[in-house]
Amino acid sequence: MNRALTVDDLVVAGIAVAAGLLAAFLLRMLLRWLGKHADRTRWSGDDLIVDTLRTVVPWAAFLGGAASAGAALPLTRTVQHNVNQILTVLLIFVVTLAVARGIAGLMRTVTQSRPGVAGSATIFVNITRILILAIGFLVVLQTLGISIAPLLTALGVGGLAVALALQDTLANLFAGIHILASKTVQPGDYIRLSSGEEGYVEDINWRQTTVRNLSNNLVVIPNGELAKTNMTNYMRPEQQLTILVQVGVAYDSDLDHVERVTNEVIGEVMAEVEGAVPDHEPIIRFHTFGDSRIGFTVILGVGEFSDQYRIKHEFIKRLHRRYRKEGIRIPAPARTVAIQQGAVAIPQQRGPEEAAELPPVRLD
Repeated sequence: MNRALTVDDLVVAGIAVAAGLLAAFLLRMLLRWLGKHADRTRWSGDDLIVDTLRTVVPWAAFLGGAASAGAALPLTRTVQHNVNQILTVLLIFVVTLAVARGIAGLMRTVTQSRPGVAGSATIFVNITRILILAIGFLVVLQTLGISIAPLLTALGVGGLAVALALQDTLANLFAGIHILASKTVQPGDYIRLSSGEEGYVEDINWRQTTVRNLSNNLVVIPNGELAKTNMTNYMRPEQQLTILVQVGVAYDSDLDHVERVTNEVIGEVMAEVEGAVPDHEPIIRFHTFGDSRIGFTVILGVGEFSDQYRIKHEFIKRLHRRYRKEGIRIPAPARTVAIQQGAVAIPQQRGPEEAAELPPVRLD
């Protein structure tokens, strides 16, 4: 277009820009109103959709007004092409950022949807965000007329050198992806490693797994080490578990009476203590004739691993109080001294079950 710029052209361009700004403002107000209503719903997906649209739609309206203004002005073909490219790149940039943030928020919501999860698996969130930004960058280059084939070739060759230089980092990255994909460990699980570390999994990122132990300290474990070590997951295949409590009573006890009283205490604990499993069937198994007692095992049901300490605490207190009330004795460990002619046999201190005897000691 070769005609001269007139006042009418400027007026039309100004109206187009003003219309774009007004539309952007009104749309932003509308989306803010929709966002308030979305906060009241129980579904979190509408919040992510409105948040994404709140970024894209106003910018799209403004850029549309700017494009209309550029079309109304008597610009040369080259200038018009450059303006359109700039506006298109800005729109792609805004859409890419909004989509990356929306999908990352969606993945974070999914990872937190499981009950008891305290953190989020940021490794998937970060990888997804980087992939979307990389795709947006390639689309921008293609829009500007820059061939991306040489760039992809260079990235392939350079990626080999980077992979060799970052072997440990990449090993931790892929180990973290494997751990999450195989679902052997998820954020919120309580785990114990063969090296002794234990606690709730807070997060699994691109390099390390963060575990919060019961003393509220964070333990940082490289993903590669976590994938190679022996590990017990107390949340798999289910969160509820059983614990064993060892008890012993005197030989003169009525075992039927002991079993009945213990069952009653188990029922009270399962029904009243937080973290217990109310429908757990009381289980008692006598198993040992010890030195000074008959030993048996009590099996209790707990909701999750950390609840066992509270359950054991309450069960032992209530059982001890009830045994005293019922006259059931829990004998203390005993020491036996055997006197022989010319020698004294002095055994070691006996424990709850058994103890080895020392050889006789000469008194001569």
